[in-house]
Amino acid sequence: MLKEIRPALVVLIMLTAITGLAYPLAFTGMAQVIFPAQANGSLIVRDGHVIGSELIGQQFTSDKYFHGRPSATAAPDPKDASKSVPSPYNAANSGGSNLGPTSKALADRLKEDVAKLKAENPSGKIPVDLVTTSASGLDPDISPDAALFQVPHVAKARNLPETTVHTLVMSQIEGRMWGFLGEPRVNVLKLNLALDKLQS
Repeated sequence: MLKEIRPALVVLIMLTAITGLAYPLAFTGMAQVIFPAQANGSLIVRDGHVIGSELIGQQFTSDKYFHGRPSATAAPDPKDASKSVPSPYNAANSGGSNLGPTSKALADRLKEDVAKLKAENPSGKIPVDLVTTSASGLDPDISPDAALFQVPHVAKARNLPETTVHTLVMSQIEGRMWGFLGEPRVNVLKLNLALDKLQS
């Protein structure tokens, strides 16, 4: 019986060592050498401190900053663990809201968001990504239209000419990946950092 078990154990140990240790370590090492920034989470560092990632959105509440898409992520309620509370851009609980088109809660939230955006920019057409959540709830990007829609409001809050803020937004637009994948986009965190730098 040992004669039959020994080859199986040897193969198990070999495959575990190759696929469980050598393969992951080799690819982790190659990633660190070839793409170190991406392998470490595409972190954005300012003044020696990590302030975010290019890949995960953040909630900006001040009128002096551009805002990203709404986020439907949640976290456990500290008062009652059986319930959850809104926690925008919570990477530990990525997901959409799962509210359907007939949901009253969704309709109420949309009405509230639209009213707020109309108050900020009465003459502009509201881009859909400023009122809809992404499937992950972590989207760091908005469309160029969504960024340009916010220009008058941010320029007024910062006491800057609209043309200056408009030019800044245009400089932050990233094109399609490899020229054909995805849509043009603006990373909200990078745009807000450029905005801070503009006034520093």
